[in-house]
Amino acid sequence: QVQLVESGGGLVQAGGSLRLSCAASGGIFSIRPMNWYRQAPGKQRELVATITSGGSTIYADSVKGRFTISRDNAKNMVYLQMNSLKFEDTAVYYCRTTESSYYGINVYWGQGTQVTVSS
Repeated sequence: QVQLVESGGGLVQAGGSLRLSCAASGGIFSIRPMNWYRQAPGKQRELVATITSGGSTIYADSVKGRFTISRDNAKNMVYLQMNSLKFEDTAVYYCRTTESSYYGINVYWGQGTQVTVSS
């Protein structure tokens, strides 16, 4: 069973930085794509960044040039470095991964970590 635990959220002023971490356990971490999603109050959850098993990265237009996703396969960790934070980055940030099985694709989510950017 895959488990994901996020950490690193908090309160930061606009223009500041935060680094989110996601610790993964269960299964084989290195072969799975990893995602960061976020959900602001009253809005749908949105994809922020993806890193593939090979290390390729994809970003939402709203965070390109400001956020960086990375992974450490030796530690089963994925990170989201967030710079030049804006008020509109305020949201609960979730770590997500998928795992293929005989029965289909299983999706796993962390519990989320709150990021609040003050203007």
